[in-house]
Amino acid sequence: MPVVSAEAIVPVDPVTAFAVSQTTGVVRRRWDRFISAQHFLDGADDAAKGVRTFTRQRLGFAMVSRYVSYAPPTNVGMVMESGPWFFEKLGGGWRFTEVPEGTLAVWKYNFSCRPAWLAPIAEWIGVRMLGFEIRRRLAGFVRGCSDPVVLAAIRER
Repeated sequence: MPVVSAEAIVPVDPVTAFAVSQTTGVVRRRWDRFISAQHFLDGADDAAKGVRTFTRQRLGFAMVSRYVSYAPPTNVGMVMESGPWFFEKLGGGWRFTEVPEGTLAVWKYNFSCRPAWLAPIAEWIGVRMLGFEIRRRLAGFVRGCSDPVVLAAIRER
């Protein structure tokens, strides 16, 4: 199963970094240009283990995912329950570790593609495309951790 990952240091503590990573709505879209829409499902108001979310990616692909771990301020993990036809499986985790400069954010995803006969090529392409998107998304997260509007929104919560 291919794995793609990216990491960056943000100049905030892990509690703040984790809180930024879990923003939603307009605040989330200030830093996360990967998504065009995202919301909780099944009446949930906040993230937690077992909570499901709907996410629409900026190019139109949609996915329902479920939190399989939620441990503020250190890590969060999800798995895809349904999504684009070409993913057999998709899972991801974000980890936040305190370092002298602030917080080391490490984002890691694993996936497999279908159909089986196309998987070797699709996964080769997927590593490059998903890797590019994750690095781009993480760069947005770094900006979000310095964005006064994002930081004010998490302080209000």
